[in-house]
Amino acid sequence: MALAGSFSFPKTRRLTHRSEYERVKQNGITQRGKLLMLNAMPVENSGPCRAGFVTSGRLGGAVVRNRVRRRLREIVRGHQHDLRQGVWFVIIARHEAATASYGALEDEWLRLARRASILL
Repeated sequence: MALAGSFSFPKTRRLTHRSEYERVKQNGITQRGKLLMLNAMPVENSGPCRAGFVTSGRLGGAVVRNRVRRRLREIVRGHQHDLRQGVWFVIIARHEAATASYGALEDEWLRLARRASILL
């Protein structure tokens, strides 16, 4: 298991099942931006925050989708110590995210996370 001060982002910190994604989508709040959409939901006694990432086929080919997913995962990993405990959230990449820079994705994610009140 990773140390508390660690910056790793293990699979245990991610949403992995379709039912978890659906639960966040149904019961959470949604913040929309130009590049991303953020669904967030507080979950009682769930420990550290958990994140899910959606990059649909409309984004582009596998290379493009994986690049966007890796960038989003890295953004969340870098800011994981600023996130509230007990929150599940799903980041959905919009079509414009495929051509956006890392900085633009990070700025948009921080803005949406502040609006959703998941940042400390």
